Amino acid sequence: MEDFKKLFDSFKSLKAGVIGDVMLDTYIWGTVERISPEAPVPVVTLNKKDYRIGGAGNVALNVQSLGAQVAVLSVIGSDEDGDRLEKLLSENKIQTGHLARSKSRITTSKTRIISRNQQMMRLDSEITKDLDAEDARNLLGRVKDFLETQKPDIIIFEDYNKGALSESIINEVITMCRKANVLTAVDPKRKNFFSYKDVDIFKPNLKEVKEGLNLLLEDINTNTLKDIHEKLKDVLHHQISFITLSDKGVFYQHGERTAMIPSHLRNIADVSGAGDTVIAVASLVYAATKNVQLMAEVANIAGGLVCEEVGTVAINKEKLLGECELLLGR
Repeated sequence: MEDFKKLFDSFKSLKAGVIGDVMLDTYIWGTVERISPEAPVPVVTLNKKDYRIGGAGNVALNVQSLGAQVAVLSVIGSDEDGDRLEKLLSENKIQTGHLARSKSRITTSKTRIISRNQQMMRLDSEITKDLDAEDARNLLGRVKDFLETQKPDIIIFEDYNKGALSESIINEVITMCRKANVLTAVDPKRKNFFSYKDVDIFKPNLKEVKEGLNLLLEDINTNTLKDIHEKLKDVLHHQISFITLSDKGVFYQHGERTAMIPSHLRNIADVSGAGDTVIAVASLVYAATKNVQLMAEVANIAGGLVCEEVGTVAINKEKLLGECELLLGR
């Protein structure tokens, strides 16, 4: 029987880096009582403003919540939003020493205006083109320094198609990690879907797999998922396929080891941020144990747990430990 307390305690000795698109999430709450006389739009009287860590930063937040040491490897703007985001990361014990500042980019920021628990508008401030040569060199230099000085156990790629991860950066970082004997995991998006060659853990969701491989699948079962793994492996030459299947659970394949693990019954409130939690938990469990079945089981529980909360939240370590002991302690 697995000793989950010992497993969760072992996270404290792990070091992780999260590379990708970090963002600042701003939530503005207000009340609406009238329509503007200037245009047919509601007038929102502002009550409260809240700043949160978004994008790849949320993966780092989940890693930190589990007790591991984590650093963000990214490029943000030399602006007020960048200052605010860096301060938030530091306050949440996420290392920012390898976060690069750019003179030519702005910090990605998403501002949501909410009234009566309904989102009325979202304002996005971002530059989505790939990093220029100077910013790319700067980021790769930070990664090289991080690998040499921190000697991490794993690097997690978190791609939101905002430009931090280009094909050349992805390839160079994976090559550096392989030379340094550092594990790699990725939560891909469509643009760079097939750029993550030789990665250890490839974690798309089912929708991303269907789009990436251009598949029209109705019936999802172990055989069809095994076939998907082989198609992915032909291109990526990766080690582990770990595919999240929404309410149907998760699937993994590593060599001949394969299983489809059903989800546990939950009261789903909000699925946002669940993928961030799943990749963070899977990465740490695999780095600690090299046990792919255990990785999939624990990450599957974690993904369900955060869906019970409204909004994007990091996993609660004690709650996850309790659920693992309850559901897997056999």
